[in-house]
Order: sequence, then C-alpha cells, then structure tokens
Amino acid sequence: MVEIERKVLGQVRKDYWQKKLETIDPKGSQASFIAEEEGVVVGFILAEMSGWEFGVQDTTAWIDTIGVDPSYQKKGLATALMQEVIKHLRSLGVKTIYTLVSWDDWDLLQFFRAKGFTRGDMINLELKI
Repeated sequence: MVEIERKVLGQVRKDYWQKKLETIDPKGSQASFIAEEEGVVVGFILAEMSGWEFGVQDTTAWIDTIGVDPSYQKKGLATALMQEVIKHLRSLGVKTIYTLVSWDDWDLLQFFRAKGFTRGDMINLELKI
C-alpha cells in the first residue's frame, strides 16, 4: 500500500499505513479489501461503517481510500474492489456510502460517478490556520 501511494501520489507514509492497518478489526465495522498478484498487493480499498456523526444515520459507510498500482489501472481492478466493498457493506445493512474527492481529481470523480455516486447533501468546509 505504501508503494502504491508512492507511485500514485509521490508520497511515502509508511508509519501512517502501519497505524491505519493496526486499527482494522476484521470482525468490526470496517470493510477493507486488497487485490494481489503473485503475493504482491496491487490494489486496495478501505471503508468503514460510521453513523450518527454529523447527523448521518447509522446505516452509513465511508470509503476512506482506494488505490491501484498504476500498472494495473484501467483494467477493472478498482471496479472489482468497489463491487466487493459495496456487497460487504450492503450485507452489514449499509444504505448509503459517502466518500470525499478533490474537485480537481477528474479521474477519481469520473470513477465514482461511473459507479453510481452522485453529489451528496453535505458540503466539505475547511479553515486553513
């Protein structure tokens, strides 16, 4: 996952990913999947059920991160990961899935739109300090 992020975003956050993965409980509210080829992770998706925050009902989940090694992009891998996470979240009773995407990340916006995502009813606000 660290290597995929390095290839895609040019960042190396090994400590971040180690802490992130340590918090995953396979029996908990997370829905995380990886795609491997010959024992090497070539794609991943991390999601989590999380309701009653920001007034959001408890049948809600958030896609935290999706990543695919550039040499495996445009081959249906992200779609397969998305289908698996949706199927799993649906089995947990999730009715709505949210995610955040930068306005200038056209490829990712198009990907989520092609998967049926539309603009939600919340607005992301920020204050730089």
